[in-house]
Amino acid sequence: MCSQLHGCPVIHELNEKTKDGRPAEEFLCAQAIDAHTAVKHWVRNIERQPKFSFWLPTSTDYFYSDFVAELNDGRFLVVEYKGANLKTNDDSREKDQIGHQWEKASRGRCLFLMAVAKDDEGRDVFKQIEAKLK
Repeated sequence: MCSQLHGCPVIHELNEKTKDGRPAEEFLCAQAIDAHTAVKHWVRNIERQPKFSFWLPTSTDYFYSDFVAELNDGRFLVVEYKGANLKTNDDSREKDQIGHQWEKASRGRCLFLMAVAKDDEGRDVFKQIEAKLK
């Protein structure tokens, strides 16, 4: 994926297709972020790089979100993507709670989205981002 908005020439571990040839869900999430007109820049966050990556503390270690975006209005959007099989497990619930607490503590400067292919309202990732930015 080549993007004018991505902050690095190579996107860390972002495969366009799965091993069986289907579009990779995180790749589709990245495309939705990249396509949004409110996004100024975005990066694929690299896990386990505490000096260089964005992270939040969990009860056992650190949580490295999948994507970090700077918005045109100066706010930051952090997106954690979850496949359908992972969106309701204990780890995902904890990350969602931590992300929303971080968002609340930022007093409007930061947004957190736990994105899924289709949310409970039937919205795709692009529409989930759109709703988050309102």
